[in-house]
Amino acid sequence: MEAAPLILNEEDVRKRLRMEDLIPAMADALRDLSAGAFLQPLRTVLSISAHNGFLGVMPASGRALGAKLVTFYPQNKEVPTHHAMILLFRPETGEPLAVMDGRLITEMRTAAVSAVATKLLARTEAKTLTILGSGVQARSHLEALQLVRSFTEVRVWSPRNAGRFAQEFNVHAAHSA
Repeated sequence: MEAAPLILNEEDVRKRLRMEDLIPAMADALRDLSAGAFLQPLRTVLSISAHNGFLGVMPASGRALGAKLVTFYPQNKEVPTHHAMILLFRPETGEPLAVMDGRLITEMRTAAVSAVATKLLARTEAKTLTILGSGVQARSHLEALQLVRSFTEVRVWSPRNAGRFAQEFNVHAAHSA
């Protein structure tokens, strides 16, 4: 009898996924993707024009088989603008292995990829980090980038919440000229 797939909500993901583990995992994944070891077709996007949103479908296969389903509703006020689910299957048989909340995974994966790029491409003598925006991506990028570089100064610019972000993370709020 087939085991039921593992179900992970966002809190389960938060308890298990660590940025210091994710950065090298993403470096390996990017290397494998560049070597042709993964198949990752272009995403399919379904417009939900009646509600000003969209559904994106992003499948991939290699050592693993899975898909991310993501919605984006930019006008949401009381709930996040992005929601996502990640489905994981056994590549040899197609058996479902896991259903995971994808919001936090997406947030952390995006920052981890930026950290890989920063580690490999940024000048090693660069000591100032400037973050544009103060939302969830800013938070995860600050965490990830500080794991691959030592900054003497961190600045944040945001049209709305730079001051609050700067105070919360003990960084400098940049101001428009």
